[in-house]
Amino acid sequence: MIYLDNAATSYPKPEEVYEAVLHHMKHVGANPGRSGHQLALEAGRGIFGTRELIASLFNIDNPMQIIFTSNATEALNLAMKGVLKKGDHVITSSMEHNSVLRPIKALEDIGVENTIIKCDSDGSLSPEDIKYAIKNNTKMVVLTNASNVTGTIMPIKEVGKITKEAGILFLVDGAQTAGIYDIDVKQMNIDLLALPGHKGLMGPQGTGILYIREGIDVMHFKEGGTGSKSEELTQPDMLPDRYESGTSNAPGIVGLGAGIEFILKEGLDKIRNHEKQLTHYFIEELKKIEMVKIYGPKDAEKQGAVISINIGDEDSSEIAFILDKVFNIAVRSGLHCAPMAHRTIGSFEQGTVRFSIGYFNTKEDIDKAIEAIKNICEQI
Repeated sequence: MIYLDNAATSYPKPEEVYEAVLHHMKHVGANPGRSGHQLALEAGRGIFGTRELIASLFNIDNPMQIIFTSNATEALNLAMKGVLKKGDHVITSSMEHNSVLRPIKALEDIGVENTIIKCDSDGSLSPEDIKYAIKNNTKMVVLTNASNVTGTIMPIKEVGKITKEAGILFLVDGAQTAGIYDIDVKQMNIDLLALPGHKGLMGPQGTGILYIREGIDVMHFKEGGTGSKSEELTQPDMLPDRYESGTSNAPGIVGLGAGIEFILKEGLDKIRNHEKQLTHYFIEELKKIEMVKIYGPKDAEKQGAVISINIGDEDSSEIAFILDKVFNIAVRSGLHCAPMAHRTIGSFEQGTVRFSIGYFNTKEDIDKAIEAIKNICEQI
């Protein structure tokens, strides 16, 4: 199969990831932080090693400010619901995933106000629109680093400068860029960074990350065993224990560490340039097909390796079904859990057929996808 659904989850993973998960399950297997025997200690070292790798990749000083979650959605919920309170105001964009917009809408019930900035039809956002939306009670700006629908890259560094000057928190959803684009929490003034482990970071599913800058009080939303301060009946305040009650997904986290080691070895520039070249080639070839409508910037310099299209007025789900069953090409169709983004780009009723390129895709994969699209157009 030609797999072009990397925006949902990267596949395949580096062999090192599979080996790390299997080794941990077969030869370590113990509960990290819960016992003093050698297997438990090895499990704990594996988890801490992954924290250190994450800190290195995103220029984070203290690895203990890195919280492991089950996915980016949990990380985003923790960041927003743990900070925003009645009377606060939050700003976001119309290109966000539902993992941002649904928590923000839910927070309306407790009196948290919101402003959703309308992006342009290609998904782009002006930093000035964020600046003008700031009010006296604005507590946080939440912004995706790149759209999961169009790949549009958002002006994170510029917005970070605005939020720092205004004294408000900046939460970034790095789901589509982590492991591909440079993310520096210091240079970009990112206070909270939510990430999935299973996309560009090439780790297993069931892994997520929340970075919390030192000095920010984020209320935890679960209590339980942490392996620390067990004599107390209240949740410990120290990080990361405050947010990591219960048994960690140790095999997944160790596998995530192997994925990040692979990225650091290959180099972000190499990974990004490979995906950028394939994206440019794919877009330019799509432009030659009359029936195809391309959404977003249509420019590999302005978008990640996510390309959304439609073929005439054909239902996006039907096109994806044909690509899968006839051509053995895996893509995603529909609204991609981002209905407001589709309203922004004008594809809400139809949805889109989304092709998302990963590091292990080849030019041959793109050529076969182009030929499949041409074949479908000829049959319509």
